[in-house]
Amino acid sequence: MTQTTLTKGPARRGAGPRRAVAGPAPGRSDARAGYLFLSPWIIGMAVLTLGPMLASLYLSFTNYNLFNTPDWIGLENYRKMFADDQFHQTVSVTLRYVLLATPLKLGAALAVAIWLTQSRRAMGLYRTAFYAPSLLGASVAMAIVWRALFADDGVQDQLTSSVGLGIGGWVGNPDYSLLMLVLLAVWQFGAPMVIFLAGLQQVPRELYEAAEVDGAGRWRRFVSVTLPMISPVIFFNLLLETVHAFQVFTSAYVISGGDGGPAGSTLFYTLHLYQRAFSDYRMGYASAMAWVLLIVVGLVTALLFRTSRAWVHYAGGSR
Repeated sequence: MTQTTLTKGPARRGAGPRRAVAGPAPGRSDARAGYLFLSPWIIGMAVLTLGPMLASLYLSFTNYNLFNTPDWIGLENYRKMFADDQFHQTVSVTLRYVLLATPLKLGAALAVAIWLTQSRRAMGLYRTAFYAPSLLGASVAMAIVWRALFADDGVQDQLTSSVGLGIGGWVGNPDYSLLMLVLLAVWQFGAPMVIFLAGLQQVPRELYEAAEVDGAGRWRRFVSVTLPMISPVIFFNLLLETVHAFQVFTSAYVISGGDGGPAGSTLFYTLHLYQRAFSDYRMGYASAMAWVLLIVVGLVTALLFRTSRAWVHYAGGSR
């Protein structure tokens, strides 16, 4: 029986590994399927967000009261707005609230988050208790409870009277009414606290140990290790809470009875906008106010991003 031996011929010079055969390129049917799945979001964005925004931009240049056809008046609404003394008062009240509530809320959230990183008994219970007020949010029920606490003969009045202060309830006192709303915002620090807690748990323990070996105390470790390492988290919380502070409405409306009292001390920008739109039916003027607020919040956001280059540090990256 003859045995035949098959030998391989010499390999071609420069021949490399065979390339895998590519699959068929996505066709038009795949693109249509993608747009079909995206269509609920696209329709919702166009109908519920983009459409009303463009409509309000047009109405801001008109005299419109919900009952008549919009009458084009150009920049008249904006001129009246910046010449209105009450408008300037609302801007002052809102800015004071933002500058007070935002840092105090973030400071309280960071302090509690650092405390919660320690090993203690029933830590899960503590975390739930501190986060619970944020679940209520800026609700009407929470604002009613807060008004009852700070009203005349309320808990706050009784406590201050027991130590001889006797300043009365804060609800009707223009010197303390804004501070009362600031305390309400600070009390609901649960959401930023959870974010801070997640950031603190990502800081390597080796950094604290190295700093301690170098003789750094608790405060120095906090300033030189903790703050730089969680600076992206601080920036994220600062951005969110600043935007939320500009949008405060429900608590001020409920506690003041809708008029921004006493003496306009709780007349926030959003509350003034609501009054012009749904009490005076000056929808064109209110639309102009809404766009001014949007521009201001956008400028503040851009400023925060601009300044973040100097103090926000990302791991493995440059400043």
